[in-house]
Amino acid sequence: MTKMAALRPTHFLWRMDGAVAVIQLNRPERKNPLTFESYAELRDTFRDLASADDVHAVVLLPNGGNFCSGGDVHEIIGPLIAMEMNELLAFTRMTGDLVKAMLHCGKPIIAAVDGVAAGAGAIIAMAADLRLATPAAQTAFLFNRVGLAGCDMGACAILPRIIGQGRAAELLYTGRAMTAQEGEAWGFYNRLVAADALEQEALTLARRIAAGPTFANGITKTQLVAEWSMSLDQAIEAEAQAQAICMQTNDFQRAYRAFIAKQKPVFEGN
Repeated sequence: MTKMAALRPTHFLWRMDGAVAVIQLNRPERKNPLTFESYAELRDTFRDLASADDVHAVVLLPNGGNFCSGGDVHEIIGPLIAMEMNELLAFTRMTGDLVKAMLHCGKPIIAAVDGVAAGAGAIIAMAADLRLATPAAQTAFLFNRVGLAGCDMGACAILPRIIGQGRAAELLYTGRAMTAQEGEAWGFYNRLVAADALEQEALTLARRIAAGPTFANGITKTQLVAEWSMSLDQAIEAEAQAQAICMQTNDFQRAYRAFIAKQKPVFEGN
C-alpha cells in the first residue's frame, strides 16, 4: 500500500489532516492556473491514492480567494497553438486522465470552491463527489469562449448528470459563469457557506466521511461511477454483489455490536 503522508509535490500544496488529504493549487497571484506539470502531478497523485491506506477522504481547497482559473494562458494555451495533432491528443488525453484518476481513486473527494473555478478548474470541481462553495463562487465551463468545444475532460458526460441536460447545454454552449446561487439551486453545489467558514466546513465533512466505514465508502464511489453505463437490472445486481462483499467486513460486525451495546461504532476500514 502507498503511504501518502510523506508526499512532497512540486506543483501544489499538500498536507494531511488526520486521514484527510488536503490539496491546494499554489499560484494565488494568478488565480491558481494549471500547467502541463501540475496537471500531470495531480493525475499521478490521484492515481496513487487508489492504493493509499492512510487517506480516507480528500479536500480540494481554494488559495488566495480563488479555486482554479483553468489552463495557464501563457504556459498551456500558447504552446498548444504550435503543436501537431499527435501532441494535442496526448495533452487532451492527459487532462482526461486526471478526471479518470479522480473518479477511480476510491476516496471521496470534496471540492471547496471560492472565487473563480473556470475551465479545467470547473471540471476538477465537477469531478469531485461533493462540492461546497461560497456565495462569491463563479463556475465557468468556458471552453466555448476560447474557440473550443464544451466536451472537455468528460464535461458532456458528467455535468448533465449533476445539473440536467438543458442547464449543462446552456453553460457549455455559452461559456457563461454559473453563479453560486444557481449552482446550489441546480444541485451542482451541495450547499453554500461563508468564505471564512469554507475550509472548516469542508474539513468537518471530510472528517465525518473519513471516520466512516472506508472500505464501504470506496465501494460506494466505485458503484456511483460504474452504474452510469448499466441498465437498472445490471445496477441492482451489481449492488447486490457489492453489498454482500461489505457484509463480510469487520466494520459491518462492529456496527452491529455497537448497536447492541447502544454505542457509536468505531470503524477501522476493514
